[in-house]
Amino acid sequence: MTVDALTDVSGLRVGHATRTGDGWLTGTTVVLAPEGGAVAAVEVRGGGPGTKETDALDPRNVVRKVEAVVLTGGSAYGLDAAAGVMAWLEERGRGIRVGADPAHVVPVVPAACVFDLGRGGDFRARPDAATGRAAVEAAAASELGAQVPQGCVGAGTGAVVGVVKGGVGSASTVLGSGITVAALVVANAAGSTVDPETGVLYGELFEGRRVEYPEAEVHAAAQRRLAETAARSTPPPLNTTLAVVATDADLSKAQAQKLAGTAHDGIARAVRPVHLLNDGDTVFTLATGDRTLDAADPLALNEILAAGADMVTRAIVRAVRAAEPVDGPGGAWPSYGELYAGR
Repeated sequence: MTVDALTDVSGLRVGHATRTGDGWLTGTTVVLAPEGGAVAAVEVRGGGPGTKETDALDPRNVVRKVEAVVLTGGSAYGLDAAAGVMAWLEERGRGIRVGADPAHVVPVVPAACVFDLGRGGDFRARPDAATGRAAVEAAAASELGAQVPQGCVGAGTGAVVGVVKGGVGSASTVLGSGITVAALVVANAAGSTVDPETGVLYGELFEGRRVEYPEAEVHAAAQRRLAETAARSTPPPLNTTLAVVATDADLSKAQAQKLAGTAHDGIARAVRPVHLLNDGDTVFTLATGDRTLDAADPLALNEILAAGADMVTRAIVRAVRAAEPVDGPGGAWPSYGELYAGR
């Protein structure tokens, strides 16, 4: 049975650590690979990224597999969360072996952050190593194939898309070949997911189903509400949409990097504008290698590339729809569901 989320890729687990209240509105999300790791790659297209260990994922470099990927709030400060994940992995001997002793390992933990500083009211309330450990422990404690909590959790706790509340979303599909492709997204963009002319979510226009447009009166009321709340919440200088796209296909690092690149198209379908200088848009890919591609077909990767972008788009839609409104000392951000109730 599938749950239509990243955990449909066999062996992957997702854990969130969420901090709210007393000035906090942030968190960390960890994607934990099966023991032994997964082939990993990354593509960064935003002009203001905050990342860790992304150079290690270059196909020209020695690291082939990683044990975990960290997505976190807290801007560059929040990258400290990766240290907690590294420590947890080291304690279990998971990482690159660097000595005769099996305990001598160096876990390579790629990480990327979103800007959410001060959204809970306290600029210094941001994830640290303890937050990262809590998130990876939550991932390890979850059942294989478990549903992934979405909305204002983990790295999506303080996420904002334009002037609407963002969050975490996930989606998956099984291709005709039997290969699974899935995505998990932290939607936190400078651009908007909502068409200002109609109120429909941009991403829904690409989901292959009939789109129900909001009534004109509902849309007009939503636009008035957004104008009011925008006046109360100064748009932050930095934003980022993060994604992990995963598959159970057996991919090389070069193929995984191609998947990361095309998956950015999924962001571009759902957020406008995108990949700006004040965005840090970053997509990681993980390939567990359980299913082989058709070696006789040089274009066998194409259906995985197309599905990766589709899953990112769907995950962004789900993130925005699952988000809950926030009105606190750090600002006010209505949710899409609140603005367009019943859609």
